[in-house]
Amino acid sequence: MAAADPPSFASRDPLSPQFWDERFAKSFTPWDRGGVPQALRDFVARSPAPLPTLLPGCGSAYELVFLRQAGWDATAIDFAPEAVARARALAGQWGDRVVEADFFAWQPRQALGFIYECAFLCALPPAMRPRVAARWAELLPPGGLLGGFFFFDQTVKGPPFGIDRAGLEALLAPCFDLLEDAPVADSIPVFAGKERWMLWQRRSI
Repeated sequence: MAAADPPSFASRDPLSPQFWDERFAKSFTPWDRGGVPQALRDFVARSPAPLPTLLPGCGSAYELVFLRQAGWDATAIDFAPEAVARARALAGQWGDRVVEADFFAWQPRQALGFIYECAFLCALPPAMRPRVAARWAELLPPGGLLGGFFFFDQTVKGPPFGIDRAGLEALLAPCFDLLEDAPVADSIPVFAGKERWMLWQRRSI
C-alpha cells in the first residue's frame, strides 16, 4: 500500500459512530484542522461579550480550549467515543466539557448564544441537512448566532458532502439572516478554496 493510500475501513455509513471511531482510531482525519481557525479567533475578539456556545460534531475540539480560555461557556459534543476520548485528552482541564451525545437529542443547560459550525454539516449525507437546520433553529433563541465554515462543492461522494450557495440559502433562510460572509485564508487542503466563514442570526418567526 502506498503511503498516500487511506487505510481500509469496515464502516461506510457516516451516520454511524463506528464510521468515525474507525477513522480516529487509525488517525485518518483529513478534516482535522489541527488548531483554531483565524476567522473564529477574529469573531471572538470582536464579540462584545462571551456567548454560551455549542460545538457539535466536535472531533478533536481544539476550539473548545480556545473558547474556554477566552471566558466563553462552551460545550463540545460528539457521538463517536474515539472522538470524545481524543477531545477530552486535548482539552486538559476542560475535558469535562466534552460530552458524548447525539446532536439531535442533546439538551443545553442554558439558552445558547452561539453554535459553531466546523465540518459538521458536510460530514452528514445531504438528506440529513433539513434535520440539521431545524435543530440549529430549535437550539438557538431569536438573536442567537450560527457561525463557522460552510463547504461549497459539487461533490457526489463524501464526506465531506459539499453544498451549493443556493442550497445553503434555501436551507437556512426560513429561520436565519446572513450577517457575515467572507473567504477563508487558512483552509486545510480538503477544504481549500471551497469554504467560507459565515455568520447567521436566528430570526424571530
